[in-house]
Amino acid sequence: MIRWNFQTKPKTEQVLAFAKELNVTSTIASLLIQRGVTNFEEARLFFKPTWQDLHDPFLMKDMNLAVERIEKAIINKENILVYGDYDVDGTTAVALMSSYLKTIHPEHIDTYIPDRYLEGYGISTQGIDYADDNGFSLIVALDCGIKSIDKVLYAKTKNIDFIICDHHRPGNELPDAVAVLDPKREDCNYPFDELCGCGVGFKLIQAITQKRGYSVEILEPYLDLVATAIGADIVPMKGENRILAKFGLEVINRNPRPGIKALCQSLKKLQMNITDVVFVIAPRINAAGRIKHGNYAVQLLTEFDEQQAFAFAAEIEAFNAERKDLDKQTTIEALQQIIDNQEEKRNTTVVFHEHWHKGVIGIVASRLTETYYRPTVVFTKSGDKLAASARSVRDFDLYNALDQCQEHLEQFGGHMYAAGLTLNLDQYKNFKNKFEEVVSASIPKELLIPEIKVDLPLALQDIDEKFMRILNRFEPFGPENMRPVFWTENVFDTGYAKTMGQQEEHLKLFIRQGNSEGFVAIGFGLGNKISAVENRKPFQALFSLEENEWNDQKSIQIKLRDLKL
Repeated sequence: MIRWNFQTKPKTEQVLAFAKELNVTSTIASLLIQRGVTNFEEARLFFKPTWQDLHDPFLMKDMNLAVERIEKAIINKENILVYGDYDVDGTTAVALMSSYLKTIHPEHIDTYIPDRYLEGYGISTQGIDYADDNGFSLIVALDCGIKSIDKVLYAKTKNIDFIICDHHRPGNELPDAVAVLDPKREDCNYPFDELCGCGVGFKLIQAITQKRGYSVEILEPYLDLVATAIGADIVPMKGENRILAKFGLEVINRNPRPGIKALCQSLKKLQMNITDVVFVIAPRINAAGRIKHGNYAVQLLTEFDEQQAFAFAAEIEAFNAERKDLDKQTTIEALQQIIDNQEEKRNTTVVFHEHWHKGVIGIVASRLTETYYRPTVVFTKSGDKLAASARSVRDFDLYNALDQCQEHLEQFGGHMYAAGLTLNLDQYKNFKNKFEEVVSASIPKELLIPEIKVDLPLALQDIDEKFMRILNRFEPFGPENMRPVFWTENVFDTGYAKTMGQQEEHLKLFIRQGNSEGFVAIGFGLGNKISAVENRKPFQALFSLEENEWNDQKSIQIKLRDLKL
């Protein structure tokens, strides 16, 4: 069962006036208003952003301190260690910061990615010891560090300074670093607080560039990394994220760095969009840290010899293949555990096996959330502790729920929809029961039913190439600017309905509505609904619109999201 959640339609008078002002259809005007775009200047920013639309990086709290400390390190020829997490956001941020700093401070820059299994997430004692042993007096930490109070103090005892560039929610206390760049700080008035870790890193190099008197546009070659991080980290696709992702996609399609070009070699497309970034580039970058080590990803993303980059990409492709096998097997075992323990009726999913690979538990948590649609935590053994990845359902704040379980946790961190945590083995059952109690007491029952948010009604006769051209300019899509979902009724298949896939799980139709032009319609996972559309039976459909590429030719294709009689 899926809820059809129809969004509020904007007022007719507002739509008609806005459509006239922009010279677009009322459907396009309505979609813009639903996304918070209500006047000509906002529409200009939405469709045609410029470099000047980026915020001044010095509006971010501590930015001036961070720039001054880096400039001091350059003057004094200090060694700088660029430290980041092992996921896509962290490794792209390290690649961005290290490659930029090498252009102005060569011979004094190195990188450090913690080992997922030996060190775990965030700043580690081992990383600080590495810096101390190798003569680094400054660490720039990206996508981590906001809760590393003790580790920053430990570094101080070794005369090592920290600059933290993070985007996770801070705790009650901030680390005693030279600078803490995090737009989610309560005392930070930066105009946009939804940057990813790589995005915060970009603001730092933007500030250094401005301070040195150069145009920010010289940073364009770094935006393929920023766009990849934005897509992979599932941050809201609005404000600066949308500007940086839009420019970054242009770099990916026009002149990407050799490492990203190598990762895209299997994708035979004229133009890549953010979906391709999320499902093609990001999983491969992630696979390095999941299966082997995040250093492989940084090595790939900072390699400028094309032949060597393709060799690195081949290694990462092998890691990704192994990741897929582990992911599939672990998901099967986790689903079986839920059935064996008769836990299908709970409001949460919490599973554990000491042999599950730590590198895939986040993916498995996402898979279980898709299957049972409830807040999910997947644990495995990590040294003498249990480590977990957690995922939430739409509109439920997972971070707050975990915060209420703190008595059973050693540490946790993350966002509204995704988090990581560790606990002692003897606290597993206590946490599992407390998490169920907290979620059950706070989650509205409707949030435990999958939903599809429906933007507007749209007749098939209103779909043409001009409409599609304008709709394509809504890209890049992502949270708070999702690909529009339309509703229509009295659609029928013309007799070509068939199922596809190894288990006939998908549906392919050729649909019409009255005397409209016919469209190919694909419904992934809707193969079981073929009986509802056979024999020209009329049905209602939720759908989005996409362009299908075949032999360098493009055609409009309807992607069915759900249907019913």
